[in-house]
Amino acid sequence: MKNDIVKRVISEAEYMVKTGKTLREIAKVFMVSKSTVHKDLKDRLKLIDKNLYEQTQKILKYHMDIRHIKGGESTKKKYLNLIN
Repeated sequence: MKNDIVKRVISEAEYMVKTGKTLREIAKVFMVSKSTVHKDLKDRLKLIDKNLYEQTQKILKYHMDIRHIKGGESTKKKYLNLIN
């Protein structure tokens, strides 16, 4: 793996652990696609740093567990704005 990719993967992972941000938010900060961040944190990080990988997986699991709640809140907010 290229050195610049390894640096990006570690930076993304450390940022996620520090802030708890979602894949989409991290993708905007690092100016890459959401798919790239996902591949970095799910596949590449496992080969680079096992401990950091486990920490990010806990955060990703949490985001997956609450996504239906956040989606409902977003829909509610959208329709409240249409009414007002």
